Amino acid sequence: MSVPKPPARNETITPVPRRGEELRVRHADQRLRFASRINAPRPLAFWHLASLDAPTIAAVWSLGFGWVAGVRLPFWIPLLFALAVWSVYVGDRLLDVRAGSRDGHSDRLQERHYFHWRHRRTLLPMAIAAACSAALIIWFFMPVAARERDSLLAAAALTYFACVHSGRRPHPFLAPLLTKELLVGVLFTLGCALPTLQRTPALLSVLSWPVLGTMVFFALLAWLNCSMIDFWESGLSWDLRPNGRSLLFAACLLAGVGGILGLGSFAVHPRAATLFMAGAASAVLLAWLDGHRARLSPVALRACADLALLTPALFIPITRIPR
Repeated sequence: MSVPKPPARNETITPVPRRGEELRVRHADQRLRFASRINAPRPLAFWHLASLDAPTIAAVWSLGFGWVAGVRLPFWIPLLFALAVWSVYVGDRLLDVRAGSRDGHSDRLQERHYFHWRHRRTLLPMAIAAACSAALIIWFFMPVAARERDSLLAAAALTYFACVHSGRRPHPFLAPLLTKELLVGVLFTLGCALPTLQRTPALLSVLSWPVLGTMVFFALLAWLNCSMIDFWESGLSWDLRPNGRSLLFAACLLAGVGGILGLGSFAVHPRAATLFMAGAASAVLLAWLDGHRARLSPVALRACADLALLTPALFIPITRIPR
């Protein structure tokens, strides 16, 4: 067994930075790099940094699906979505920071991760309280039959969450299909649409294709949102991307399809047509943000990308749910 030699008299010892010190240094370098770009207003930045964007999107689109189908959703459903989604996102941010600092990939962390890590002593207890509140809402308000059906979706979401943070990769044959962005879009859409589907069995008929079409359209829109954000945060240019301008083409294609479906179904189902048009406007906004991404800070770009998915709140009377 060899004994390590002491350092020479003129040799300097480089101290190993602690996890918190390393995160602070990388955070300072990141903020200095994007200091010349346009920043988001404080309310919009806080809405994104505190992970309030995803719960807002879930509540708006769940009410939008109910409005299209003519279903009056109970008050506790948007509240349940907001509490459950927010608690999951807070846990996801904190686990990302822990995994990034442990594996030496802290350069992939963004401003929202640093925000959660700085305020973890406040956000973590609040997230646990939100999860417990969501469990109480399910216990006291959700019917037993709906509770059993929703448990399948919850199990799928937990399985995805565990696979992402366990570091295990899917089978090479399924890897192109089981991308993180696609799974998030599908699970997010199912969670928003499930309350409406449970209250309208007639939606499964062929005559209700516009209603089901809006759900498929939103799943593609959520996938586009996640894919574009992932590409923006990778720091690559379009020329270095393997598929070239595929995402920008997908945004334009989705906007065109949404516009055609909206105009084509307006006479038959005006509410579904309105939601199609709202989704098309979201795709246009995402394409516009991609063209101006060099002028916006990462926080402003990410916040505006999520803000673009709230177009149903502008195009349809969300608060006027039919009785």
